Amino acid sequence: LIITDWYSNPEKLDERFKATVYILDTRLRADGLNVALQKQVRGPDGAWRDSAIAAQTETDLENAILTRARQLRVNGRG
Repeated sequence: LIITDWYSNPEKLDERFKATVYILDTRLRADGLNVALQKQVRGPDGAWRDSAIAAQTETDLENAILTRARQLRVNGRG
């Protein structure tokens, strides 16, 4: 289990993201990883409010993680 802290892009400080990555298997397979993202947007009153995020974004992040893990394994670092 990996849980990130809130991240804001320095160019867009009115929104932030948090990721939770569930590693379900040691094999580098799509069903061995699950990513859940949260997005919040700062309202006019300065309070953070949950905002919708496209499901495809979570899938894209899962694929990016698996791709990088495979690269590390091929290079002997994983």
